[in-house]
Amino acid sequence: MNHELLSDILRSCREYKLFSGALGKPYGKGVFRPSLVEGLSEGAFELFVLTVAKDIAKSSLYRRMLVICPDEKEASRLSEFFSGSNVPSAFYPAKDFNFNNITASHDIEHERLSVLCSLLLTDSPLVVCTTAEAALQATIPEDALDEHSLVLTASSEIDLEDLTGRLTEAGYARVDLVDGIGQFAVRGGVVDVFPPADYPVRIELFGDEIDRMAEFDFMTQRMTENTEAVAIPPVKEVIFSAESKDALIKHIKRRASAAKDPALKETLSAEASALENSSSVDFADKYIGSVYKEPATLLSYFDGVICVRDSTGCSERLKACSALLEETVKDMLKAGEIDGKSAATEWLSPWETMTDKMKSVPSFFADIFSRSYPDMAIGEIFDFASQSKTSYSSNVSNLLEDLSAYRDAKYMNVVFCRGEAEEKNLVKVLYDAGFSPVFADCEKAVDPIDGADIGGIFSSKQNGPSPTALINGSFPSGFELTRAKLAVFDFSAESLAQRRAARSVKRKRNKNAKAIMSYHDLLPGDFIVHDIYGIGLYEGIENLTIDGVSRDYVHIRYAGKDKLFLPVDQLDMVSKYVGNSSDGGVKLSKMGGADWNRSKARAKSAAKDMAKELIELYARRRRTSGIRFDRDDAMSREFADSFEYEETDSQIAAIADVSRDMERGYPMDRIICGDVGYGKTEVAMRAAFKAAATGYQVAVLVPTTILAYQHYQTFSARFRGFPVTVDMISRFRTPSQRALSLRKLKRGETDIIIGTHRLISNDVEFSKLGLIIIDEEQRFGVSQKEKLKEFAVGADVLTLSATPIPRTLNMAMGGILDMSLLDDVPGLRSPVQTYVMEHDDEILFEAMRRELKRGGQVFYLHNRIENIHAVAAKIQSAIPDARVAVGHGRQDRSEIEEIWSSLVRGDIDILVSTTIIETGVDVPNANTLIIDNADRYGLSQLHQIRGRAGR
Repeated sequence: MNHELLSDILRSCREYKLFSGALGKPYGKGVFRPSLVEGLSEGAFELFVLTVAKDIAKSSLYRRMLVICPDEKEASRLSEFFSGSNVPSAFYPAKDFNFNNITASHDIEHERLSVLCSLLLTDSPLVVCTTAEAALQATIPEDALDEHSLVLTASSEIDLEDLTGRLTEAGYARVDLVDGIGQFAVRGGVVDVFPPADYPVRIELFGDEIDRMAEFDFMTQRMTENTEAVAIPPVKEVIFSAESKDALIKHIKRRASAAKDPALKETLSAEASALENSSSVDFADKYIGSVYKEPATLLSYFDGVICVRDSTGCSERLKACSALLEETVKDMLKAGEIDGKSAATEWLSPWETMTDKMKSVPSFFADIFSRSYPDMAIGEIFDFASQSKTSYSSNVSNLLEDLSAYRDAKYMNVVFCRGEAEEKNLVKVLYDAGFSPVFADCEKAVDPIDGADIGGIFSSKQNGPSPTALINGSFPSGFELTRAKLAVFDFSAESLAQRRAARSVKRKRNKNAKAIMSYHDLLPGDFIVHDIYGIGLYEGIENLTIDGVSRDYVHIRYAGKDKLFLPVDQLDMVSKYVGNSSDGGVKLSKMGGADWNRSKARAKSAAKDMAKELIELYARRRRTSGIRFDRDDAMSREFADSFEYEETDSQIAAIADVSRDMERGYPMDRIICGDVGYGKTEVAMRAAFKAAATGYQVAVLVPTTILAYQHYQTFSARFRGFPVTVDMISRFRTPSQRALSLRKLKRGETDIIIGTHRLISNDVEFSKLGLIIIDEEQRFGVSQKEKLKEFAVGADVLTLSATPIPRTLNMAMGGILDMSLLDDVPGLRSPVQTYVMEHDDEILFEAMRRELKRGGQVFYLHNRIENIHAVAAKIQSAIPDARVAVGHGRQDRSEIEEIWSSLVRGDIDILVSTTIIETGVDVPNANTLIIDNADRYGLSQLHQIRGRAGR
């Protein structure tokens, strides 16, 4: 969303004009003094830095901005806010230095290198949001990054051997098929590279000339859209040159020979061996000072405006990180893992490095409260007296009361609404209350009645009170900015600060994902099928010269000595053989023979027979009397608009499938199959709303009380503001509460009931059951599911599962059940990194400390109740500052409920629990999950448990 309207109001403020004039003004030759901006509360700060970023992007001297935040959550949210406001932005995370030879994820390293590459290789405006720790961490110097980066353009020339050599030096691993960042593959004249970016790139060469470059989907290996230029930075921050590598190997070997401790000797010998056998090692951070004479920091790359938010919080967090790093270095030095030279490496620069940088570029501190800066000279001070306003959560009376007060004080009022329906409803309310509302899209104002362009709605020459502007969107927080006489109100049910992802942060859609098929889908030895010639064996790609023209051909071998050379541009004529080829029973076709035609005829006949059976099955189902639910109306569209995320393509298709089934006159029996976190619950809630809007009740069956409780919270929050009543039956409720719930259910006063196996008890009676939703269906027995269906013959059934049982999957594949697949990764969901290793307390404790350091929470799964408290006590002893709690199924209702509420609120840092967290539990802040004795679980169970992390 473009917030230009608010920025224009801020620019008209006298204080901002003075600040803007002072920002780029040096106090001497190349010497600056940071300004101090006080009083910027939440919301006001976001508007202020957004406006500054827009203004400096237009300047010719300083076009970039670095915003230092006290913690990573705020930096990440601020980056999302900039992106949602059409301002190019990037988040630069802090890395956990890896000093051990233990495999670790390099995702954060890739994010950092992507930002550094943008700063070094482009001159486009960019706002970088980060923390003081990240900005001051040692990284690759500019000259090294430039040396190991490639910038390729269409039609340029490049030697294939030189390209592969440079990619290897830059840390890329050569593979057969590219499916992750840091990999490259070479096949004939085609090179696939996956740099630290959203999509990998395919480079097609014609000789030494780049004929074409295009992004491609690594899941399907199909190209999506052409690109004219691509930047390929290294994928490691520590890159060994031949000289530095040889010198380091010799140094480590000398220390290994002199080591008296056998364990230390083994560690150093392993490091030397790893360096000899690979150009990329996991412990490279340990020797960054030996590789680079002067390691750089993010500040080294930056020559723009610097903003420090909450300088006290930033400096204190940096001190804590420095103290932890110092202790780690001391421990390594004491153990002999590093020597004095390595210990002198400045892995994390001090706060003075930041303040020194701020003396050489325009900068400012943005603190809420006044404070002194004894260690540096401050320039001018600007007071923007502001205060935050909480979300009104659709409370009209409170909103009107405050609007009236600000209107009487001649404030400029802006109200953010979520969805057109809410915006239009609020217009009527404001008119009835005597206000003059207008629709504002941040560039112009429009009369809500006739749609006429009103022009500048906040003109200083305007007579009478200012109109109230309504904007369809959201803002981090409502606020009052006294100097600018501006009041911003968040009328939506939830503020952006409460939501985990801004709807305006759009996921890049892969519209052409299936437009072009690549022969990278094939491997030599694969069986493939040609439309005309039948089953053959793929032998690879061969370049043949015919009539003086060289082209790439797909070599296919058939029975006998028959061969087919198919031009690569005719790949649409072949497909991969999908039958079972592992037992050697596949028979190659003979080119020109009749066997292939006879096989196709038999397959068509079998398909016709199956189609006939399915037609009869569907005919019987359609003869069964069912419920014809109402079509979606304005309220349904409003409910859909209130979804806080952007739907994936497969999610949209699944919602359409379910809606179409429910509007037919026969019972729906559909399974929604999708990985954890892919949005199955939202599909179910859309169906539940449709049923409730038609006047029918919905039963949601879940396997555990924890999941019932969380679903109850999720459904209640999602249906807030709509005429739908949600209730729950589980052991979290007292007997009297359960009895009351059953009476309401029988009388029809409850629209949606959520429960465990308790829902299939004989005393549960529905007034008008129309839809049954079964979540985590693999956890229920066949008899339990069928018994629930007996409650209402003809009711629609919707089943949700990430790992359906074979019976259910077979019924879906056979057409007895309809199935919708959720196979698109949500735009803001990061892949879960999984590591399997022997139990090592130090590694586990370090993983927990790292998660807590970045403000997250930890699940520690220990599935033995008899000693679970001893495990929790051990963790508490190792990490005394952590808030550790225990959760298991034998605790009473109130205890589990309190633990769960505390966990969701963030009052618990580490939850040691049994498998009660297995199904459906969603704690977005819990990004580290440790499974003790993982060998005792099944694959399906591990997959479900793994989905609890990184939601």
